[in-house]
Amino acid sequence: MHTVSAILVAAGRGERAGDGAPKQYRPLLGRPVVRWSLDVLARRADRFVAVIDPAHEALFHSAAGDLIDCIQIVHGGATRTQSVRAGLGALSGDEPDLVLIHDAARPGLQDGVIDALLRALDQAPAAAPALPIVDALKRVDGAGRMIEEAQRDGLMRVQTPQAFCYGALVKAYERLPADALVEDDLAVARAAGLDALLIPGDERLMKLTHAADFTILERMLAGSFVSCVGSGFDAHRFGPGDHVMLCGVRIAHERGIIGHSDADVAWHALTDALLGAIGAGDIGVHFPPSDPQWRGADSELFLRRAVELIAEAGGRIAHVDITVIGERPKIGPHREAMRARTAEVLALPINRVSVKATTTEKMGFMGREEGLAAQAVASVELPR
Repeated sequence: MHTVSAILVAAGRGERAGDGAPKQYRPLLGRPVVRWSLDVLARRADRFVAVIDPAHEALFHSAAGDLIDCIQIVHGGATRTQSVRAGLGALSGDEPDLVLIHDAARPGLQDGVIDALLRALDQAPAAAPALPIVDALKRVDGAGRMIEEAQRDGLMRVQTPQAFCYGALVKAYERLPADALVEDDLAVARAAGLDALLIPGDERLMKLTHAADFTILERMLAGSFVSCVGSGFDAHRFGPGDHVMLCGVRIAHERGIIGHSDADVAWHALTDALLGAIGAGDIGVHFPPSDPQWRGADSELFLRRAVELIAEAGGRIAHVDITVIGERPKIGPHREAMRARTAEVLALPINRVSVKATTTEKMGFMGREEGLAAQAVASVELPR
């Protein structure tokens, strides 16, 4: 089994894309551009290096969210070539067999492309996805006047990620002059005499360069997913104690909640909703109440596991809606803290997290203040 490392090149400033913010941190269908590639590469690589502009540390941490602990951050250089050198150097202490190098400005990465690239490395030390050129090519002068025809036969549009046998690529970069500027890593490999294999590319791997590209790619990526909805419900009795946990927020109350874990009914309902959206059973399947290791456990563990399972399925959470049901404690003063904690764990913008509360008008066990309940709905987008 080969060890695989990934280098995500995200050190550019992306000024041609407009909007002020670097393009790799702008939102694309509700999440930062860089996060799309992070989600795929983090689950496919044994080791993961992100090369960023040191001025973008805070932006990157915010975009990476819960993935930040599995990513080694390296500061890039003034050129892409220098940034890739920095990424390769970060891997030198624990050298992998294979390495994937991907541009953050190409967020439409799919698992199938990675699978094909890794298979291609059985035949050549370098591989990349590429698409044929279908339009007629013309050569023009500086004023835009056509000079002559240009033949498109044998020409391809090369994309990333590009895949290499790590040792061979390192040697190729060592042979490259320190001040050399190259368009991509395949050019470095070819300059060193390495064979390279081009595999079928993917239109969704288009590079975001101009502001209009965001609209084009959003339309393509939206069609790559199917929306799934899951629902969850949980209820627990009141018992001895001086607080309740709701959405990871400790709320003072004259009674506590009886439960095997911390009895956070809101996050339990949400965990079931997320699991239901991907057909992965319920919270009891993954964290049986009969198992003593979960006694008194923080419900954040359960919620994060549901998030991991969605990521492993290649999905992404689009929106969640939680309703707490009970007479007391009052949720209003704590609503924003509950939304913020939930958004943090799910790595969602806070406007994708809804927390509401209602009563049963004094009816039933909740109306008699015997306990609390919660229901949740989660929207998850999964690959078609």
